[in-house]
Amino acid sequence: MNTRVNDIEMLERAILSEARDAAEQIKAEAGQKAEAIRKRAQEQAEQERKAILERAQQDEDRLRGQAAATAQLKVRSAQLAHREQLLDRVFKTVKEKLSEVQKRPDYDQIAALLLREALVQLRVNKAEIRADKTTQSFLEKSALAEISKELNGQFTFGEALEDGIGVVVGAADGKLNYDNTLETRLNRLQGTLRASVYKILMGEKP
Repeated sequence: MNTRVNDIEMLERAILSEARDAAEQIKAEAGQKAEAIRKRAQEQAEQERKAILERAQQDEDRLRGQAAATAQLKVRSAQLAHREQLLDRVFKTVKEKLSEVQKRPDYDQIAALLLREALVQLRVNKAEIRADKTTQSFLEKSALAEISKELNGQFTFGEALEDGIGVVVGAADGKLNYDNTLETRLNRLQGTLRASVYKILMGEKP
């Protein structure tokens, strides 16, 4: 009887010992898994933190670049606007002083040049010339007769120009016209002259 009791007690102790060992093993494994999960979570959190910081830095760089580009564009626009205003004032001043050209001692040659150029451009042998009174007076002296003979044409004066200095030539009953006033010539040249004029204003060689 005692032997049986002893066997049962030994079996109980063995079972309890095995249970304790199993429990310790499970506990240890659970701890390891928990530690592994904690490390993975920490690593993932660190990666996300770095990614967030990188995105924030990229956004900051992008915004800073956009701000710099916008500032440069504004400066460039302001410079261009100032340049155009300066050039407009220069050409306006030149237009206001065009009448002074007629005071030059060689204006008779300039008037003849304006007329000859207009007639050559139209390529006609019959035309009506409209000129301001000063230019017409110079042309009437000798230039008109010489140019008529040179181009073998019949050219007569029409009504005097009310606006503009120079000549406007019409032919074919008004179907052909060539404006060769100083104002129109300046307008035609203005586009190509702007860059050169600006360089001169800035003290550079054109």
